[in-house]
Amino acid sequence: MLAATAALLAGCGSSDDESDNPLAEDKASGDTVVVGSNNFAESILLADIYGEALKAKGIKVTYKPNIGSRETTYGLLKNGSITVLPEYNGSLLAYLDPKAEQKSADAVNAAVKTKLDKKLTLLESSPAEDKDSVSINAETAEKYDLTGESTLADLKDIAPELVIGGSPEFQTRQQGLVGLKDVYGLEFKSFKALDAGGPLTQAALTKNTVQAADIFTTDPTITKEKFVVLKDPENLFGFANVTPLVYKSGLPQEGVDALNEVSAKLDTKTLLDLDSQVQLENKDPLDVAKDWLKSVGLDG
Repeated sequence: MLAATAALLAGCGSSDDESDNPLAEDKASGDTVVVGSNNFAESILLADIYGEALKAKGIKVTYKPNIGSRETTYGLLKNGSITVLPEYNGSLLAYLDPKAEQKSADAVNAAVKTKLDKKLTLLESSPAEDKDSVSINAETAEKYDLTGESTLADLKDIAPELVIGGSPEFQTRQQGLVGLKDVYGLEFKSFKALDAGGPLTQAALTKNTVQAADIFTTDPTITKEKFVVLKDPENLFGFANVTPLVYKSGLPQEGVDALNEVSAKLDTKTLLDLDSQVQLENKDPLDVAKDWLKSVGLDG
């Protein structure tokens, strides 16, 4: 789902004490927590937030940033090479059990815990989600008086006038045009095949080639181009709450508490702002992480 952002920081790790080789399967020493990240900008930022929050509690931390896909990081967690990894609960469940239903965030987390390797566990999920959404451009929002409080249901009478864009698969998926029709009764004027929330989709929405598109909810283009993300009260697009995945024996209770405090403070709007600072303003993710932790009182 997040592949569109992968290239943005594909060789970048901001942490000042990162491992020389993120794929090395050397286990941490007993008093060190290893925080890893996948190879896209938001994951690196979240890893810095987790790591600095742990440091603020006096826990020794090293980083393994920019590792790769879930297929790689999950294996490193199981063997203890990584202690903490930022995850997305619904996406993780889909990886562990592709056929699992996702009816609520709590149900997703409970299902994940039954599928996880016994050495691993999820901590508390944050309200922050990075998932698919139907977003509209500023011109369309103004024309139809749509705001950030508007929902997908508000498009029912408007959709026949709109071209919607997304990946080719979006046209045939339940979490796409099929579900938008079944759940919300939406039938669009036409569909334009683009990419999975990436630069083609962003450009088409910006240029009004399409008026609605599948955009990920923490994509900084939302801020830059003033796109409006429509709410999804029926949870058609499932759940993708940012959640720490941990190697249980490697994280002391004070570390668990610290990361749960982070999750309690992090919502989608905040994560979008932090992502925008990194990806639009070219700030160092480690600096952004430290500044945010300080702003919410989690820096010591």
